[in-house]
Amino acid sequence: MIIVGNSIVSDDIADQRFGCDLAVCRGACCVEGDSGAPLMESEVAELQRVLPEALPLMTPEGRDAVEAQGVAVRDSDGDLGTPLIEGGACAYITHAPDGTALCALQHLYKPVSCHLYPIRIEDYGEFTAVNYHQWDICRCARHRGEPLYIALREPLIRRFGSEWYQELVEQINLRNNG
Repeated sequence: MIIVGNSIVSDDIADQRFGCDLAVCRGACCVEGDSGAPLMESEVAELQRVLPEALPLMTPEGRDAVEAQGVAVRDSDGDLGTPLIEGGACAYITHAPDGTALCALQHLYKPVSCHLYPIRIEDYGEFTAVNYHQWDICRCARHRGEPLYIALREPLIRRFGSEWYQELVEQINLRNNG
């Protein structure tokens, strides 16, 4: 594990590679699952702000889900997430002509958890866990691309800040070269 500030970062973030392959998975991460994408409290206002622009891009079922449930919901554990369409898809999906699930929020406001995927963040009060989520539907993306900490540089900085990210890189370099 790698310690950065009050974060415990899994070694997988430094060692594992990941590169989405939409041609293979067809956006399954936006369709599968039993709860929506995790959200931070601060993101609810952003979702409300961009909703008027997102609505025309969303499916009718997605629009209905947001109208009925709101821009964000609490799951059975009390965690905040995106609302789901009956059957499990994120309410904010849209579809490419070939049927690939895409995000209607992509260019308006992408939730940090979606931007970071497959990294998942868990806050435990005194510390934050930064882990690699290995979901079977993403097996086509494993071992492609760059190490996670490089591939997801922008969303890691977005979530934790540039100083935190620089320290992460320094810790990984020390580990790899020391």
